[in-house]
Amino acid sequence: MKVIKGNWNTLLSNYEVLDILRNTKSYKKQKPNQLATITYQTIKYLENMPCKTQNPEKIKEFLKAMEPIKLTKAEKLALLNLCPTRPIEIQLLVEESEERLSEEEVETVLQIVANVRGDYEYKEEET
Repeated sequence: MKVIKGNWNTLLSNYEVLDILRNTKSYKKQKPNQLATITYQTIKYLENMPCKTQNPEKIKEFLKAMEPIKLTKAEKLALLNLCPTRPIEIQLLVEESEERLSEEEVETVLQIVANVRGDYEYKEEET
């Protein structure tokens, strides 16, 4: 794999990494080596993550729906990659979430994440 034009300020989602690795045929053609092994293991790991059900359209919908909520790019990326299902998970991903997000915004974020994940119904845990 050769980087033609490096841009170190760009953040990639797990979906984008998985897509790049799946489209890299060199690891399948070569004899087993460290790069091929790492590529294979990374693909297998990402196929067990929420990114396996994502696609470019869902990601665009996610980003558009998240526009009104004041989060950093890194926080949005973490939400997209990890797809939290409970408010406590959002507290772990969003810095100072108690001060920055209302309860309604947290519920909105959970619903948006559920949509990108394919779960259209958020189920709150019974306490």
